[in-house]
Amino acid sequence: MTPLARDSAEVLAIEALSWLVTNEDLLPVFLGSTGAGVDDIRERAQDPEFLASVLDFILMDDAWVSAFCETKNYATDLPFRARGALPGGAQVNWT
Repeated sequence: MTPLARDSAEVLAIEALSWLVTNEDLLPVFLGSTGAGVDDIRERAQDPEFLASVLDFILMDDAWVSAFCETKNYATDLPFRARGALPGGAQVNWT
């Protein structure tokens, strides 16, 4: 599976963040699990490392991935591919 280009990955992650902040049930879970606050979201919305954490969070649950992708009409593998292009997303090769 090929990662997206970095710019495309960042755009997708910003869209994921926008989706997340409008989700009244999921946003508190994200804030609680990451320790981020609303101010952090505003200040770091274009920080590639923060955006990576948004995708990491959404990728923890297939239902969250599906819900996000359905709203954007994206293939469900797109967030995973985007994550691979952001900081810390390189796949480990154990060979």
